Amino acid sequence: ILSGLVGSEMCIRDSLRAGLKAPGMQHAMASIPTPAGLPCGLQKSDYRNAMARLGAAVNIITTDGPAGRAGFTASAVCSVTDEPPTLLVCLNRSASVYPAFKANGVLCVNVLAAGHQSLSALFGGRTPMDARFAAGRWRRDATGSPMLEDAAVSFDCRVMHATSAGTHDVLFCEAVAIAIGGAAQGLIYFDRRYHEIAAPPH
Repeated sequence: ILSGLVGSEMCIRDSLRAGLKAPGMQHAMASIPTPAGLPCGLQKSDYRNAMARLGAAVNIITTDGPAGRAGFTASAVCSVTDEPPTLLVCLNRSASVYPAFKANGVLCVNVLAAGHQSLSALFGGRTPMDARFAAGRWRRDATGSPMLEDAAVSFDCRVMHATSAGTHDVLFCEAVAIAIGGAAQGLIYFDRRYHEIAAPPH
């Protein structure tokens, strides 16, 4: 689970740059020149250690369709725009779930709430798919992708397009349905550890 989440975090910077180049996302900033004289690059281990300090929400990304049901844990998820309502999700092309997500073309971003650490670990490891889903309560909405009933919030999406960035595909996903949980609590991954957060009472 630790390496899986760190690997997801590594995708965020390239994802944002890739989003500027994606079809329908062109902008004047997409042609930013690369300054001359910059260092050749960072060591992978140094970059991973630095990204561990970039706290992020923990999500379980699910899909279902002709290629079957699948899900994985990810922290490389962020908003792109609210018109149309679009998120991006990073998925490693070497992941066992990659073919299902690519073929189904739909997914649900289930943002985990406090207390979901064990569920995150199941979906981030090598647990068989049926056992992963057996550990949670799910329902379906517009796309048929599994929506976690006690998630902080779920975004039911169709994948509009994708682009490659290093080892990952960046999936641009339009939200077609949203389910907001009852409690304003969340689960954050920071410094290679889980941290529960909650909104203060009004």
